[in-house]
Amino acid sequence: MSKVNDLRDRLIVGLDVPTVWDAHGVIARLGDEATFYKIGYRLAFSGGVALAEELARHGKKVFLDLKLHDVGNTVREGVESVARLGMTFLTVHAYPQTMRGAVDGRGHADLKLLAVTALTSYDDSDLKDAGYQLAVRDLVRLRAQQASTIGIDGVVCAATEAEFVREAIKPEMVIVTPGIRPVGAEAGGQKRTLTPGEAIRAGVDHMVVARPIVRAADPRGAHRAIMDEIASAS
Repeated sequence: MSKVNDLRDRLIVGLDVPTVWDAHGVIARLGDEATFYKIGYRLAFSGGVALAEELARHGKKVFLDLKLHDVGNTVREGVESVARLGMTFLTVHAYPQTMRGAVDGRGHADLKLLAVTALTSYDDSDLKDAGYQLAVRDLVRLRAQQASTIGIDGVVCAATEAEFVREAIKPEMVIVTPGIRPVGAEAGGQKRTLTPGEAIRAGVDHMVVARPIVRAADPRGAHRAIMDEIASAS
């Protein structure tokens, strides 16, 4: 059973656009259709943090996807600052020191921390090139278990890994997945993808969709079509 009360919150729109002006255009076209937005590096570094605060003030949920990773104390200090912004989700990389620093920095704030297990653009060959001896599934499972033990609120993984990740984490934790592609959409840089319906049936709580919505001729219609698929699969 999903831990998401409002079905619309299961779909997070990735504002993967270059400027705040572009983001406002997408937001205006979506109107009340969308309730949850993701802001990543590209937009965050061009005024997106202020936009994130603005969205939160107007009742939208915001996923600040910064994938923090540094010395534990530095991560703690960074998360302390983010915890004051009114965000819903913040990502950190799933290294134990990083996750412990993030939990300490979050304290009792409402901010939920998500641990990124292995990027959805990675496959076993990519991990080998980076010096890892584990296969993707094994690394994802290990990091999910560590996140659960440390007190992280959820994990980011590929939808194809949701079923075994669910077995590795506490029941109250959420699973958030990028790399969701509606039927007929291009994979882009993703390697481990599912459709929205498949992701829901696999046990995903929230899914991030960017290109198929923000680059659509009709973003509102594209969003509604994905929501219809989510509703049918829920």
